[in-house]
Amino acid sequence: MTPVSNEPMTPNSRLSKFAAAMVIARRDFVAILFSRAFLFFLLGPLFPIIVGGLAGGIGSQVKQEVSNPELAVLMASADSERLLEAHRALGPQLGGSLPPLALLDDPIDTDPQAILAEKRSNIAAIVSGTLAEPVLTAPEDQLERMRGRVALLAATALGNTPSEFPEVQTTSVVTSGASELSGRIVTAQAGQMLLFLLTMLLAGMVLSNLVEEKANKIIEILAAAIPMDAVFFGKLFAMLGVSFVGIAVWGLVVGGIFSLAGFDLSQFPEPAVGWPMFIVLGIAYFAMGYLLLGSLFLAIGSLATTVREVQTLSMPVTMLQLLVFFAASFAVADQGSTFEWAAVIIPFSSPFAMLARGALQEGLMQHGIALLWQGFAVAVFVKAGATLFRKRVMKSGGAGKATRRGLFSRRAKAA
Repeated sequence: MTPVSNEPMTPNSRLSKFAAAMVIARRDFVAILFSRAFLFFLLGPLFPIIVGGLAGGIGSQVKQEVSNPELAVLMASADSERLLEAHRALGPQLGGSLPPLALLDDPIDTDPQAILAEKRSNIAAIVSGTLAEPVLTAPEDQLERMRGRVALLAATALGNTPSEFPEVQTTSVVTSGASELSGRIVTAQAGQMLLFLLTMLLAGMVLSNLVEEKANKIIEILAAAIPMDAVFFGKLFAMLGVSFVGIAVWGLVVGGIFSLAGFDLSQFPEPAVGWPMFIVLGIAYFAMGYLLLGSLFLAIGSLATTVREVQTLSMPVTMLQLLVFFAASFAVADQGSTFEWAAVIIPFSSPFAMLARGALQEGLMQHGIALLWQGFAVAVFVKAGATLFRKRVMKSGGAGKATRRGLFSRRAKAA
C-alpha cells in the first residue's frame, strides 16, 4: 500500500481569496434561494403589487365611467334624432368633450326635475323643449359644463353650423427644453425612489444571515478556514445574487401588469442616456448601493451578539441611509453645485446621485469613474468590517492562520 505523505500543506495548495469567496457565495446563494423563507419573502411584495394593480385598473375604469356623465334628451322623436345625428357629427371633432347622449322614453311633458330626482343611472342633466328653444335642467355644478355643449349640439342639429368639417393641417414639435427637463427630473426622482426602496428592502438579509451563523458558530468555523474578508465578500455577492432573483421576479410581475394595462416605457419621460442604458446603470448602481450598505450591515453584525443588539445598532444606519437618500434627491434640482458634487463623491449617496445624472445628463464616462470609486469603497468597507470581526469575535488580529491550512485546501497527492 502506498503511504500517504504527512508533509504540511503549502500556501499554494490553499484556495485564493477570490476562489474562497466564490465558494461561500455559491453555498449561501443555493441555501437561501431554495429555502421556504425566501419563497415567502419573494411572494410578500407581490401581493400588494397585484392588489394595487387590480385596484388601480378598476379605479381607473370606474373613474372614467363616473367622470363622463350622460346628457339625457327629453324631446320629440324628430328633434331627438336630429340632436343624435349632430352628436355623431361633432363627436370625432371634439373628442371626449361631448357628454354621452341618452334618449329617454318618458313622455315629453314629464317634469325633468322629477326624472333627475329619481337618480337614474349616470344621468347628470336633461335637455328638453325644442331645438330652437332648448331647456337644460341640471344641478348647479353641471349647468356651466353642459350649457355650451347643448347650444353647440342644438345649433348643429338646426343646420346653423356645418356638419362636414374641413381637414385641418397640424404641425407638432417633439418637445420643448422646459418640458424635457421637467420630464427627466421626474424620471430621476422615480429612479432614486425605486433604488432606495429595493436597497432597503433587500439589504437586511445580509444582517440576518450573519447573525444566524454567528449564533450557530458557523461563521467562526469559516473564519478559521479562510480569510474573513473572503467570507464577507462571498456573503455579499451571494445576497446580491439572491436580490437579483427577487428583482427579476418582481419586475416580470410589474411588467406584466403594465403590459396588460397598455403602458410601455415610451409613455414615460425618457432619460438623457436613453432607456436601455438607464436600466443598465440602474442595475449597476443598485449593486453598488447594496454592497455598500451590506458591508456596513456586516460590520454591525460583527459587533452584535443578539437580535436585539442587531436592531439597536442597525437603526442609526437605516436612519442615516434615509437622510442620504433625501440629500441625493435634493441635489437633483441643483446639478453641478457643491452640494450635488458632495452627493456624487460620498460613497453611500453616490449611487443615488449618479443615477439621477444618468437621467439628466448625457455621457457615460462619469458613470464608469463613479462605479470604480464605489467599488473601491466597497472593498475598503469590507476589509474594515472583516478586521473588526477578527478583533471582536475571533479575539485576534490574525486568528486562524495556522488552522486555515488544513481546511478548504486541496488534498496533497499520495506519495
